[in-house]
Amino acid sequence: MTGTVQGVFYRATAYEVAVNLGVTGWVMNLSDGSVLIEAEGTDEQLNKLVEWSKRGPQFATVTDVEIIDGELKGFIDFQIRR
Repeated sequence: MTGTVQGVFYRATAYEVAVNLGVTGWVMNLSDGSVLIEAEGTDEQLNKLVEWSKRGPQFATVTDVEIIDGELKGFIDFQIRR
């Protein structure tokens, strides 16, 4: 995600959303000011996470969400990475 997505509780809220949806994976801030989420779940779960990601938490301003399909890694939970 790009835009105003750091310093607005994006990672913490993404964690809550992912856990509530039953999604596994992780979220982290990148040095360029963007946020990266790597997630696994059903199509429905992932679609809901993507839709939330386009809005983000209350004070975020999301300007772009890029989705890249990848190989399953078998995550067992969802984490905030630093």
